[in-house]
Amino acid sequence: MIHPDEFEILLDGTPVPCRDGWTVGAALTAAGVLSWRDTHVGGRPRGLFCGIGICFDCLVTVNGQPSLRACLVPATPGDDVRTQQGTGR
Repeated sequence: MIHPDEFEILLDGTPVPCRDGWTVGAALTAAGVLSWRDTHVGGRPRGLFCGIGICFDCLVTVNGQPSLRACLVPATPGDDVRTQQGTGR
């Protein structure tokens, strides 16, 4: 059963459950997604690392805007989240 504070965001077109007050990074991590970016040099996987916006490992594209730190972006219903390569530019 879906609670009133639950909704979905999309990661590369796949629904990911989310709750009010969560960031994009929290939703992805809670769903078991550990990596959503590859580094520009070496193609190494990256995801949530510091969780407080100091590092840039969790960069993601949200609603067409690249290079956002997933740990800082509040998730909203229907957000279109895309994995990205490097800085996404």
